[in-house]
Amino acid sequence: MIAIIDYDAGNVKSVEKALLALGEEAVLTRDPQVILDADKVILPGVGNFGDAMANLEKYKMADVIRKVCREGKPFLGICVGLQLLFELSEESPGVPGLGILKGEILRIPDSAGLKIPHMGWNSLEFWGSGRLFSGISEGAYVYFVHSYYLKAEDPSIVRAVTEYGTCIHASVEKDNIFAVQFHPEKSSDVGLAILKNFASL
Repeated sequence: MIAIIDYDAGNVKSVEKALLALGEEAVLTRDPQVILDADKVILPGVGNFGDAMANLEKYKMADVIRKVCREGKPFLGICVGLQLLFELSEESPGVPGLGILKGEILRIPDSAGLKIPHMGWNSLEFWGSGRLFSGISEGAYVYFVHSYYLKAEDPSIVRAVTEYGTCIHASVEKDNIFAVQFHPEKSSDVGLAILKNFASL
């Protein structure tokens, strides 16, 4: 069973729908025991970094997430769920993230002809062999919605990047922890294949 953490962030139901469409058993929950008993855990969401972190604290999810990651259970962060795994974000100065991975979240730099937020389809360039991308072709297009992006401290955890005014670390993998800045649940067949790869770990 895959637990999807419900913490009042946007876009969590569509992740549940995508998993159910794949025939996976998925439950949207903020019950710590259900999350700790699950085979895999997903932290999805769209929204402000500070607000999302405050909601994790309000629902006492921060320590549950840290415990899941420590125990070696497959964990997937999506969009703001990726950002929260890191240490800090320019979007919410002074608000610490979960600090499970090292790096910072920066605002996408202004660039002629590029709109912020970045909303739309971009192609992925793979760095190394990420388990989420098994069977997926280099250059595959996925759907992004964000104004801030990850700069991981350790480039060796980066598994995919995209270009949008700068080099965006679009996916990371470290041991049992996976995260993507884009939305697999909105990325058509490629996104469903990524979710299937996670569900099959």
